[in-house]
Amino acid sequence: MSMVEHKTGRLWLAHPVLSLILAGSWLLLQRSVAPADLLAACVLALVVPRVTAGFIGNGAKLQSVGAVIRLLRIVLWDIVVSNLTVAKIVLNPLRSPTPAWVPVALDITHENGIALLASIITMTPGTVSCVVDQERRRIMVHALDCDDPAAMARDIKARYEQPLKEIFG
Repeated sequence: MSMVEHKTGRLWLAHPVLSLILAGSWLLLQRSVAPADLLAACVLALVVPRVTAGFIGNGAKLQSVGAVIRLLRIVLWDIVVSNLTVAKIVLNPLRSPTPAWVPVALDITHENGIALLASIITMTPGTVSCVVDQERRRIMVHALDCDDPAAMARDIKARYEQPLKEIFG
């Protein structure tokens, strides 16, 4: 039996990055590295990933760190631009948005990649991923203002899905 494996066969450190993030976040929130806070951070780092393992599943092996960085830049840029666009729509009483439902066909098959795609769409102001239809292999996106749903679907696929396919293989 491995040092990190419990007698039930489940790993104690199955998600080491999550454990580091939890411990680091706890210490930052406490603004202290006192022994009690270090102990609490270690307990959280070990217990939370183990308790949530059934929900999280196995960690994904990332295929391309460069694709992760490119996707991060694209998403952050799109969030800034979308915030400005939504602000213009909201603050201009003469502007009448054109809401639309946009079906986005999925080429990505990795579950984590699909979930991340849906999250990115929802985090970008002005769009919400409402339904992930696994039978039809598509995501239904509601857009606050969209004149051309087909162009928006192509944009989502090129800007987000393609890098996710590179990342998750």
